[in-house]
Amino acid sequence: MLRIRRRPRLSLRRLPARYASLAAASATAIALGAAVPPPQQPPAPVKEPVAVGHGGAVASVDADASAAGIAVLRSGGNAIDAAVATAAALGVTEPYSAGLGGGGYLVHYDARTRTVHTVDGRETAPRSADASLFLDEDGAPLPFGEAMTSGLGVGTPGTPATWDTALRAWGTKPLRELLEPAERLAREGFVVDATFREQTRANEARFRDFPASAELFLPGGELPVVGAVMRNPDLARTYEKLGRRGAGALYRGDLARDIVRTVRRPPVREGAERNVRAGDLTLRDLRAYRTVTRRPTKVSYRGLDVYGMAPSSSGGTTVGEALNIMEGADLTPGAAGEDAYLHRFVEASRIAFADRGRWVGDPAHEDVPVTGLLAQRFADARGCLIKDATALVSPLAPGDPYDPVPCAATGAAAPTTYEGENTTHLTTADRWGNVVAYTLTIESTGGSGITVPGRGFLLNNELTDFSFAPAGTAVHDPNLPGPGKRPRSSMAPTIVLDHRARPVLALGSPGGATIITTVLQTLTGVVDRGLPLVDAIAAPRASQRNTARTDIEPGLAAGPLRDRLAARGHAFRQVAEIGAATGVQRLPDGRWLAAAETVRRGGGSAMVVRPAGRSPRR
Repeated sequence: MLRIRRRPRLSLRRLPARYASLAAASATAIALGAAVPPPQQPPAPVKEPVAVGHGGAVASVDADASAAGIAVLRSGGNAIDAAVATAAALGVTEPYSAGLGGGGYLVHYDARTRTVHTVDGRETAPRSADASLFLDEDGAPLPFGEAMTSGLGVGTPGTPATWDTALRAWGTKPLRELLEPAERLAREGFVVDATFREQTRANEARFRDFPASAELFLPGGELPVVGAVMRNPDLARTYEKLGRRGAGALYRGDLARDIVRTVRRPPVREGAERNVRAGDLTLRDLRAYRTVTRRPTKVSYRGLDVYGMAPSSSGGTTVGEALNIMEGADLTPGAAGEDAYLHRFVEASRIAFADRGRWVGDPAHEDVPVTGLLAQRFADARGCLIKDATALVSPLAPGDPYDPVPCAATGAAAPTTYEGENTTHLTTADRWGNVVAYTLTIESTGGSGITVPGRGFLLNNELTDFSFAPAGTAVHDPNLPGPGKRPRSSMAPTIVLDHRARPVLALGSPGGATIITTVLQTLTGVVDRGLPLVDAIAAPRASQRNTARTDIEPGLAAGPLRDRLAARGHAFRQVAEIGAATGVQRLPDGRWLAAAETVRRGGGSAMVVRPAGRSPRR
């Protein structure tokens, strides 16, 4: 169980988003960084959104997790080692976003060979799944909430297998050693912040219906208090088991049996009124799970090579297509005002999402034309739809990457299906120049809401990323459920190299389908608009996903900029927050810069191994 005790409320310094005056003088120029003090007991390092120095860097949403990665780098580990340690710690402090019960995608730059590699650790559907997985007895799609909070939505977890694959290929330290910081954090506790309490409150009704979740996250039957220390000894024991027996212990033996039992017979509180459907996950599904090492996507943008995650994620193809569309316009501040830049960004996103919906799914089950989607010829044929004075109308019909027709706007359109928004992203780099961008998730905030009894982690609801029914009756949907199929994702861990194949930038974000637009806006904010990375991350966001209205944050919701975009025909929907990015950047003098959010999700945590000095002013 997770235990809680009160402590005096901590005053964690909130840093403002005004870092432009600290920028360096290059197009990827940066800001002043500061080291974070070592963790106290219980651990409560201060969050800093930007840090500059030598020896390597880590950026994540959580200071305890970033500190775990930095400790590994200081002990001689590399970027892969640090990524695994950071991810494991996030499983303790960010259990509603990621953990052993989930999956994700990892992109790795190998400094020795100057090459980029990826690991697809996406969850998979049971072998018994078919296109009717989320249809009720009458053939109608289930309500999303019913599918989410069920065993039906749980896919075979991929996170432990991802760690194992990455460590075998590129790591230098054993899993047991890398899990020790997270194991200690779970046993000794972490300090509850406002974000953790709010996310618990949002899940309170669900958690109360599952005794193991209630005991874990509602100790004493109450919401955790900000400033309290929470412990998870069950998860500490699970980490100890994986460290001793290897990541395969989750896929075989008593831990695997506990997962299967929980999915097939969800342990619901007696008297609960919630209809909790059982899933069909089997021990055979767990034993059969494999990660896939895929060739990354690659496009050239402004002389830089941008590498991303290939399908089953749509992140790399959709970001890449949008960049190819934007390549044709000069978007520097001297040539394009903020409204012209945002107009081009929104329209490129709209088009790329229209094509994503038609063409991207699990390549083991679908014909996915990755080469065609990333061809500049296709981007040019699609990009000529964009008019400077008027916005396109969604849902926009997809194009045909096999036979691109310039400015074609015919054919059937399909709306973008819903995708859960809670995930987490971490970015690491080491003294040898290796870099990792790793996005991991359990899907919705709190996943399925179901904790594996005695094991200390939540199960995912990743299968709800499938289309419950075809998105449009007149267009093929590549994202329907199928046996062993990976649901389409929007996770977009991204690494950018220069013309000599050296790292320039790595980044990623949570946020469901908004991940793609967050990465695209942050990347172009640095490359096209000349923003320091921390400012590009902090900038107010917009997200267009082939929908009638573009989501915008409050910073864009009022004022002349919004009015100028509205005059072009854009319609908007205000949302509280979009994404929560982190990134690392290699400075021209060889130092690393780590950057994270200044405000979103309570701010992120950027750290370097050896802090070093002030960046030159712009």
